[in-house]
Order: sequence, then C-alpha cells, then structure tokens
Amino acid sequence: MNFPVKITQDGLVARVARVAEVAAKHADAVDIEGRFPREAVDAMKAERLLGIQVPRHLGGESASITEIAELCSMLGQACAASAMVFAMHHIKLSSLVEHGADSEWHCSFMHAIAADQLLIASATTEGGIGGNLRNSICAVEVEGDTCRLEKDATVISYGSHADAILITSRAHAQAASSDQVLTAFLKDQYTLEKTHAWNTLGMRGTCSDGFLFKGEAPARQILPKPFAEIAAQSMLASSHLLWSGVWYGIAVDAVTRAQAFVRAAARKAPDAQPPGALRLAEVSNLLQMVKSNVVAGLKAYEDAKVDVDRLSSMGFAVAMNNVKIASSETILEIVNHAMLICGIMGYKNGTPFSLGRHLRDAHSAQLMISNDRILGNTSSMLLVHKQDTSLLG
Repeated sequence: MNFPVKITQDGLVARVARVAEVAAKHADAVDIEGRFPREAVDAMKAERLLGIQVPRHLGGESASITEIAELCSMLGQACAASAMVFAMHHIKLSSLVEHGADSEWHCSFMHAIAADQLLIASATTEGGIGGNLRNSICAVEVEGDTCRLEKDATVISYGSHADAILITSRAHAQAASSDQVLTAFLKDQYTLEKTHAWNTLGMRGTCSDGFLFKGEAPARQILPKPFAEIAAQSMLASSHLLWSGVWYGIAVDAVTRAQAFVRAAARKAPDAQPPGALRLAEVSNLLQMVKSNVVAGLKAYEDAKVDVDRLSSMGFAVAMNNVKIASSETILEIVNHAMLICGIMGYKNGTPFSLGRHLRDAHSAQLMISNDRILGNTSSMLLVHKQDTSLLG
C-alpha cells in the first residue's frame, strides 16, 4: 500500500520491517501455543513503535492513522496476533491523542508511553452486555480526588501483559448505561482476577482472557471528554481502519503464498497454463478491492478530522461501518481462494504454502464487534440518513 509513510534509512517502514521479521519467525509458535507474542512486542519496544502516535512535543513522532494502518498491514503479513496487539494499542492511544490534549495528567501519560514504551490495553466488554461498547453496567465511583472501579470484563486483550488499561464505565452510579467515561489505570493501580481463558480458533496470541478488574486511582485519570464523543470521533474510525489494515496484511500474505505456488507450478510446466492461474487473477482483484476500500476509508477519516461535526455525523459512522464490513467479509473469500489455489499444500501445516493460520485468524474479523451488530446500527441510521451516492463524496 503506497501510503505517505516516512521513508528514511531508519524510518517507520524500516523499523517495522525488522519487527515483522521477528514476528514471522515466532508466528506459528505463538499460534500453536496460544501465547503472547513477547518477542514481537519486545521488538516493537526496541524500535520505539508504541509511542509513534504521540505528538512530537510530548516525545512521540505524530504518526497519523494512515501511517499506522500501513504498519499494521506489514505486521499482519508476518503474524496477525502481533499486528492485532499493535493495532489495539494504537486504537486506545488514539483516544488519548485526540481527547486528552487538554488534560495535564493525560499529556504526562502520553509522554510516559513514548518515553517508556508502555503497552496499553482496552476493557470495553462486560458481562451482561457483551461487546456492546456503548453501554456499561459498572459505574466509576469518585470520592474526593480518588476514583474506584470494579468491572466484570469478559475480554481484555493481552490484559496480563499490559502496562496500563483504558476502561469504560458509567459516569456515576445514577448514570444511564450509555452515559459513559473512559479511565486510564496504570498497572500498579489495579488487580486482575482471571475469569475466562482465551482458547480460540484464531488470533490466539492476543491472549484476550476475561478478568474481574478492580482499580483505584486519582480521579484526574478519567478522560475529560464523554466516552460517546471519544467513540464517535476517534475510536470507531481507528478501530475499523487499523483492524482492516491487519486483515489486509493477512490477505496479502495468503495471496503471496498462492502466487508463489502458481509460479512454482509454471516453472515445472512452462508450456502449459499452471493450475490455479485463473483463480490467482480473481483473488488479485479481490485484494485490490480490499486495499481500495481501506485507502478510501483512511482518506475519509483524515479529511473528516478537521470537522468535529462531520466526525460525529451519521454519514461518517455509516462510511466507517461499511469499511469494516467489506474488509472483514472479503478477506475470508481471499484466503479461501488462496487455499483452493495451493490445494493440499495450503491445507497442510508446515509447508511454505500453509494457510490454516491465515484462515483461522481471518474468521475473527467478522466477530470483532459483530458484523450483525454493526449492520443493525447502520440500518437504524439509514432510516433517517440519506445514502451518499456521490462517487467522490
């Protein structure tokens, strides 16, 4: 993907390429053992990639979501779990960057993330509401200068390995379920009691266990903006776009393996069209569609960031939802095409053309914020919002 990434001798692409090499080396072990991709995350920290989104005046590199999406796609080609950890960290960091700039504590926190390469996790799911992140049962309790929170978080990706957690809750005990705030808790300010084990089909290395979270921290660590505003103006878009970058990376590697298989067959029989050649052309077309979809979504987000009303509009939400739906559904078709091209060599584990991990990881895409939930939200918005029919709009 030809995004405007900083191309220097030791720029972002070169740094991520070194991380991707480490991630690829351990990808199968991470998947088989269902373990955290420690080697890849350590490499991210060594390359100082966890703070690149932080503004320069706070010690970061002011990397854009577009640049980070490209890095997600590079990591996705090596190890989907490592890429997803990187993406989820930067999704949470985007909430701080976009909505914590006016808070002295959150600016200090962003400086610490860049300086110390802190890994940030998210706790938005909850027992009783599942993945409906715009509703909470638990409520933060503020007493004087202190806040306390207990939450039955059914999923906290890499929670045991994070240096801090950004967690949603109701704003107070009498607040409606949708009246939420987002609070940052540092590792020494909370305890995690494991309640659910992450033993899944794919994305096994994200270690998204469930926990009973109990935290106590200074009340100034609650972000000053309502979570409804944070979700609409940064979290919705960054989630769908960075996840799509990861999924595109998975699809790219699957197609690359399929292309290598067809080329190998062509060398063996140079006078005949190799098996799978037509399917390779078809899957190349599908891959281009995903790329175009993600690039268009990134441009729409970058353009909308200068207009708060546009960021919060139904039209923008529909557009971002559509990016997620299209990407998550199409990559499954792409990986399946690649599997058919490679045949038994793609179906088997341990070959240069193995695609089992790719297929299993790709199945998570439709479940990470369920496509059915997103389609339901989109359908409700389309009842009152006119569909944008402009080719350039």
